[in-house]
Amino acid sequence: MPSSSYSLMEIPTPRQRLVHVFPAAEELGRVYQPTLAIQATPAPFAAAVAEISGTPNGTNAAEAAAAHAEYLEWSEKPRQLPGAFQYGEAMVWLRDRLPADAIICNGAGNFTTWIHRYYRFRKLRTQLAPTSGSMGYGPPAAVLAKRQFPDRVVVALSGDGDFLMNGQEFATAVQYDIPVIMVVLDNSMYGTIRMHQERHYPGRVSATRLRNPDFAALGRDFGGFGERIERTEDFAPAFERALASGKPAILHCIVDPQALTPNQTLDDIRTTAEKS
Repeated sequence: MPSSSYSLMEIPTPRQRLVHVFPAAEELGRVYQPTLAIQATPAPFAAAVAEISGTPNGTNAAEAAAAHAEYLEWSEKPRQLPGAFQYGEAMVWLRDRLPADAIICNGAGNFTTWIHRYYRFRKLRTQLAPTSGSMGYGPPAAVLAKRQFPDRVVVALSGDGDFLMNGQEFATAVQYDIPVIMVVLDNSMYGTIRMHQERHYPGRVSATRLRNPDFAALGRDFGGFGERIERTEDFAPAFERALASGKPAILHCIVDPQALTPNQTLDDIRTTAEKS
């Protein structure tokens, strides 16, 4: 995953100028031949870089300001997608509602793109997430985070397939009275894999559909709080009720299968693939 199958840079000499910083000398230049190799650990290297004199010129500062403005515009208002529940709007509400020290936990799947686009992390150590696309990471990570930081709001966001990997850890939260909030985004499929199916084999769906339980009822059956959400306007009051309950909670959000990414519907992806 980190090397993208060694397609990011050519071996042994990249086209780009490469500065390779690593503590062990035997690793420097082992795969790629760097323009500059520096044997150093991260902390002293960062301290040395911070002491480098010079400030950005006016052109760079203007470009940085323009890029920042473009980012704010891109991440401010979600596109309207099919379905009565607009996940993007719910994420914007969470961005404005949650305190700066709230901890967001997630696993892997297309649902994470809404988190990274519309939520703004304002403090260090406020996200727990896998580095290599591990599904099912969110629920157990959230249980431990809330256990260690009981005074902070902890929210786990999961796709339906993602939640089914480790959602049984909700039982642990109930058993030990850990009031974490788990938001399940249910589009009844493995969305990321379906996206790739449509891109490469449009219309040929194989083993990506899911028949899911009532996740809200599951939360209640475990002994926690559970509520089903089918409309955007129902998300905020349901979240507040979950928070006020003082119990571990599951919010089961019904997402239209067409709402596959923040930018494209399932039909958009299929149509583009069929034309290519």
